[in-house]
Amino acid sequence: MIPQRIVLASAAGLVSALLLGACDSSNDSASGAGSGAAPVVTTASDPAASAPVSAPASDGEAGSGSPGVTVTVRAEAVKGAGRVVTDDQGMVLYRYGMDRPSPSRWTCAGACTRMWRPVIVEDPVRTTGVDKNLLGTVHRKGMKQLTLAGWPLYRYAGDVKAGQMNGQGKDKEWYAITPSGGALLVTG
Repeated sequence: MIPQRIVLASAAGLVSALLLGACDSSNDSASGAGSGAAPVVTTASDPAASAPVSAPASDGEAGSGSPGVTVTVRAEAVKGAGRVVTDDQGMVLYRYGMDRPSPSRWTCAGACTRMWRPVIVEDPVRTTGVDKNLLGTVHRKGMKQLTLAGWPLYRYAGDVKAGQMNGQGKDKEWYAITPSGGALLVTG
C-alpha cells in the first residue's frame, strides 16, 4: 500500500514539474526577419508545389493542441476582409499586439497557447503570395515558431475551418496578418 502511494506521489510530482516547465514564458533567442539570420524559407516555383501538404503532428507547445507543423504559407483573399496569410490547411494566421517584431519576441505562453496556437515550422517553408524575405523564425521551447515581418504567428482555436476569422480583433490585440506583416484592421 505505501509503495503505491510513493509511486503515485512521484508520478504526480513529475507531471507537475513538466506542466510548470510548459508555462515558462521566457523567450529563446530569435532568428529570421529582424535579427540578421537567414530565414528558413523557400518559394514554391510551380503551382503544384504550393498545394497543402500533410505534416507530422506536433504539439507546438505542451498543452497547445497545435494541429501540426506548417510547411506552406500563402496569401488568400477572405470575403469582405482583403488578403490575409493562411497555413497549409487554409487556416487564417494571426499576430499578437503584445509580441514584438524587432527582434522577434513572443509573449503568448502557458494558458494563452490553448486559444492561440503558435505556428511551428521545420525547414523549409514554402510560400505563395508572401515575400519569403519577410519570413523567419523565433525559437520557442526547442521548436521554431514562424514569423512574418518579425511578428510571431498563431492560429486561433475558435477557427474550425478554412477561411474563418473568429479571432479577428479579439481583446483589441489579435489581428489576422496581411502578406506584408501588417495587422488586418477590419473586424468581422
